[in-house]
Amino acid sequence: KAMRTAAEVMTKHVVDIEPTATVAEAIDKMKQWNVSSLLVQRKSQTDTWGFMTQTDIIEKVIAAGRDPESVQVHEIMTKPVITVPPSCSLQDCAALMARADIRRVLVFDGQDIVGIVSSSDIFNVT
Repeated sequence: KAMRTAAEVMTKHVVDIEPTATVAEAIDKMKQWNVSSLLVQRKSQTDTWGFMTQTDIIEKVIAAGRDPESVQVHEIMTKPVITVPPSCSLQDCAALMARADIRRVLVFDGQDIVGIVSSSDIFNVT
C-alpha cells in the first residue's frame, strides 16, 4: 500500500500557549483540551516555536519540587521544535523521531504549524 504522509495522519488542532504563561496555566489548558503537549507561541515572527509536554512538567517541575504557579512555560519548554513538511512520509517521520529520541514532530507548511504527528498516530496506521 502507498506510504502515507504526515498530512494524512496528523492531528490538525494543535493547542498553543504563550511562553510567559505559568506551568499551572499550561496544566489547566492541557486538561481542558485533553492533550499531552502544547505548542509554545513565538515571541516574534523571527522567533522559533517551542514545545512543552507532560513529561517536561513532571521531570522539570514536579520532580524538581518547583511550584507550577511560579515557573513559566518558556523555562521548561523544548526549543527549537523539530518540524516536517506535510508531504513527509511516515517512514521519514518515524526515522526522525527515532534519531532525535522524541515522540512527536510538528508539521510546518512553510508559514505555520498546521498539525502534529505523534508516534501513536504512526503506530495506529501501521
